[in-house]
Amino acid sequence: MPIFTADERERLRAELVSAAEKDPSLRGAAHTGSAASSRLDRWSDIDLALCLAPAASDEQVVAEWTDCLYHHGAVAHVDVTHGATLYRVFLLKNTLQVDVSFWRAEDFGAIGPNFRLIFGEANPPRPAPQPNPHALIGMAWLYALHVRSSLERGRVLQAEYMLSGMRNHICELTCLRCGVIAAQGRGLDDLPVAERDTKAACLPQSLEPSELKRAFQRAMQALLEELRHVDRELEGSLSGPLRNIVG
Repeated sequence: MPIFTADERERLRAELVSAAEKDPSLRGAAHTGSAASSRLDRWSDIDLALCLAPAASDEQVVAEWTDCLYHHGAVAHVDVTHGATLYRVFLLKNTLQVDVSFWRAEDFGAIGPNFRLIFGEANPPRPAPQPNPHALIGMAWLYALHVRSSLERGRVLQAEYMLSGMRNHICELTCLRCGVIAAQGRGLDDLPVAERDTKAACLPQSLEPSELKRAFQRAMQALLEELRHVDRELEGSLSGPLRNIVG
């Protein structure tokens, strides 16, 4: 089975928009994701936000749209929730991803820059929630402890897994500081070159213990640098123990 083409994707997008406009259970719809920005490319997926009418049955609307997507070739789906909003993510036979989100009328509106209304009315834009830097720091040092113990036990795969978790939280901190998207690594390639190089140096090039330790040391240096930007007092408390962890 060949992978999807951009033309196939856009034909399906048009069919889904048409279905939304005819659905009496909906009072609005919007493009989100790359279709609502200038970043639409060959590999973009479909992101469609649907606003439920107040009298509509949430379960019925979700079930009907799920049947619709399986009719269009879906082979599986997974659910992600943010507050009261359900994001049902479909995988089609041709490998196209289709995200359909179901919104209450009181929540329907932009929570980031990528929102383009198709029909209906949207609430005023709201800023997207940002991760808490202190929580990211806490998770980074927690992963660091497990990197150390995994290395000492000779469990290199576990050490790399924990190092990846540590590095991901450090990357989120850097993205927050530089004002790019922090979630899911989406802003990493938009960082200044020096920041990208610093994060790339935290990647191990092999599972050799010496290479994992080198990458661990670079990740710890990056964490200490982010600490200086977030909280000088916390840096004073943590810098000694963190340097001891990496040894």
